[in-house]
Amino acid sequence: MGRLNPIFVWSLCLSLCLFLCPTSAQLKTNFYANVCPNVENIVKNVVTQKFQQTFVTVPATIRLFFHDCFVQGCDASVLVASTGNNKAEKDHPDNLSLAGDGFDTVIKAKAAVDAVPQCKNKVSCADILALAARDVIVLSGGPSYAVELGRLDGLSSSSKNVDGKLPQPTFNLNQLNSMFAAHGLSQADMVALSAAHTVGFSHCNRFSNRIYSFSPGNPVDPSLDKTYATQLQQMCPKNVDPDIAINMDPNTPRTFDNVYFKNLELGQGLFTSDQVLFTDARSQPTVKTWAKDKAAFQQAFITAMTKLGRVGVKTGNNGNIRSDCSVLN
Repeated sequence: MGRLNPIFVWSLCLSLCLFLCPTSAQLKTNFYANVCPNVENIVKNVVTQKFQQTFVTVPATIRLFFHDCFVQGCDASVLVASTGNNKAEKDHPDNLSLAGDGFDTVIKAKAAVDAVPQCKNKVSCADILALAARDVIVLSGGPSYAVELGRLDGLSSSSKNVDGKLPQPTFNLNQLNSMFAAHGLSQADMVALSAAHTVGFSHCNRFSNRIYSFSPGNPVDPSLDKTYATQLQQMCPKNVDPDIAINMDPNTPRTFDNVYFKNLELGQGLFTSDQVLFTDARSQPTVKTWAKDKAAFQQAFITAMTKLGRVGVKTGNNGNIRSDCSVLN
């Protein structure tokens, strides 16, 4: 038998890999250029209107994007409503605190896009959510960046898929790194994305252990600044109304900035998973650098958000474009 040409074999292998191997190459910033060329402006206008109505639009939309991407990938499965025979992702206990303003922002943006005949049923809910997340970051003072597009919407949404997939406020650095690494995100990406808490808010029960029952010898977490701990106790007394929420950034809660890292240096990280970024020697240098260098943080955040947006993207027969973001096709 004659020997196979090595170049032919290599070409065949490459062709098979390109055909069979999953890739994020389908995503591109100009994906809708010939289909719905004005999609970014349409979404931006709706997001701006919603932002002017309530600042909650900002943290709600960012958190919605993160919770979507970490469960089955960035496929808008978190937007799906439960039905009689299916409990969807949004009704999992870890998602019940997702603010309605995030969902409303995407629903209104989708309606505005589909109101343009050329665009109707051409733009996925997943891409609209990705664009809206970028837009609220910019509106609150954060960096602008080009959003890669071309995601399809997921074909399923189940509450059970959320189990163990989202970081908890009690996580240490090892747990955070492990969870983010499962999505191809580095420790630096994790630290950068955590800074979205600069515009976040939290219900008291998510951190009450740090101010009342941290350990037998220390009811208050010793890594918390004492004055800040006292303020938290005043805002979140024992048996507080569970609907009460407070700002995660006590200094510039309505500005997307690097003050989050300065707060960590002062012992003013609200969650254990925030403060550990400073108390753990492995991530402390990053916190110190970004507390001083806003531009470096912003570039790292853009990199991390872009990588996050590539997680678990659905293409081909693995997804479609929903006409109603809350209903599976």
